[in-house]
Amino acid sequence: MTDPLVSFHDVEFSHSGSTPVVVDLSLECTAGETIAIVGRSGAGKSTLLKLVNRLLLPTGGRVTVHGRDTREWDPIRLRRGIGYVLQEAGLFPHMTVEDNVAVVPVLEGWEPARIRERTRELLDLVGMPADTFASRRPGELSGGQRQRVGLARALAVDPPILLMDEPFGALDPITRADVRREFARLKQQLRTTALFVTHDISEAFALGDRVGVMEAGRLIAFDVPDRIARSGDARVRALLDSVPPPTVPGP
Repeated sequence: MTDPLVSFHDVEFSHSGSTPVVVDLSLECTAGETIAIVGRSGAGKSTLLKLVNRLLLPTGGRVTVHGRDTREWDPIRLRRGIGYVLQEAGLFPHMTVEDNVAVVPVLEGWEPARIRERTRELLDLVGMPADTFASRRPGELSGGQRQRVGLARALAVDPPILLMDEPFGALDPITRADVRREFARLKQQLRTTALFVTHDISEAFALGDRVGVMEAGRLIAFDVPDRIARSGDARVRALLDSVPPPTVPGP
């Protein structure tokens, strides 16, 4: 079996003197796999991502990336090797699209010609042709376009691990479906390992090779989508029942 790129070993996390945010959590994410973590707001989903890139350190257990405890990593080196896609994309408004995508390659000291080639390649890859969009600024883009640029930026140095925090949550339903399909296509093409969190279980099923369900900081289910869909756990069923049934056209 392929060694996991990211592992959580009996992980606990709490802020000083407060109720634990993550409780006794263990899971592994292997190369090329997409794991979707789904749960209500406040379930601890986003905390998991911050534990991977060392924005937070566990207060119990350990998190490993490439087999190495995150406590042992230089935080800057760790983060530059991990792509991070946020809700609303988090683009720098004063920079062009091309410069936004190039942020990490510039920090890594790449040659200008290599940076330009890579940024234009990525913009084309996410359906934002460089000849049309490279010189624009984020304020000139739609929400879906900004999210695509955010994805391109996260992929700029070809990171083996991609973290995605509610990446499609701020988009309208039609744009959300469109960008989600784009990610699914890229996932098949690039085989990047991805860990993404969402409150939308239908989105988790659409994109995750395995799906984890969190409730009050605990991982209460973790399996392939088909088995999660057949779960008899009342807490999982509550999330499944939150998905509206498809609209059937009238006669």
